[in-house]
Amino acid sequence: MSYRNLLIHRGTASAPAPLARDLRATPPHDLMDKPVADAFPRGFGSRLLADLMARSSTWLADHPVNKARVAAGRRPATHVWLWGVGQAPAFEPFAAKYGLTGTMITAVDLLRGLAALAGWKRREVEGATGYLDTDYAAKGRAAIDELARADLVCVHVEAPDEASHQGNVAEKVKAIEEIDAKIVGPIAAHLESLGAHRILVCPDHPTFIHTKTHSRGRVPFVIAGTGIAAGQQTTFDEAAAAAGGTVVEPGWKLMGTFFGQDGKR
Repeated sequence: MSYRNLLIHRGTASAPAPLARDLRATPPHDLMDKPVADAFPRGFGSRLLADLMARSSTWLADHPVNKARVAAGRRPATHVWLWGVGQAPAFEPFAAKYGLTGTMITAVDLLRGLAALAGWKRREVEGATGYLDTDYAAKGRAAIDELARADLVCVHVEAPDEASHQGNVAEKVKAIEEIDAKIVGPIAAHLESLGAHRILVCPDHPTFIHTKTHSRGRVPFVIAGTGIAAGQQTTFDEAAAAAGGTVVEPGWKLMGTFFGQDGKR
């Protein structure tokens, strides 16, 4: 979708894919406003990736899209940039681990893939773009509809991350406000009408405006609903979360915490 693409390299039976686990490639969003000369792939198999990246200039040079961009006075796409270097992981099915069904609502293929590995249904929403122009309200309505069939519905929104990569404070604030008003608010109100329920709101990682790239570190989360005692915090942000004293580490235990299982300290 859009600029997100997937390249699958399989090799052959006589010549397996010449890629190894030490192969590393840099995400392009980690290089915003930075030179790329020292960021090319490293490790066993990097020569293949670098060669494909170099050869892509000849494939793109006469592409109709690029010709149209040049004619319109816009800059052409000159190369592909290969990164990620992932291998299919082995997931324990979500239903086997937690005894519950799940639905994923997203416009990003990464999340679609995670849902497939977990055995979740994927709900496609018209107007969901994985970008700043996504239809927030449509995602909220789809989630409410899915709650009639699924035990758990995950609504993923990429817009705040995209705004961070652009270094655009106004768009990031707008995206968070849209999520609050058109997704979290309506879903929370609907859950109140269903009886016992819980809701979890959290980001997946920090993406700071001033760096325009993903960062490591703890992220705030809020869990509300049946069986959850109210805390003293009145805002949802990193400072308030840190002051709350509840830490889930490692982060993958958060789902167990959400369901009331062990995983919190």
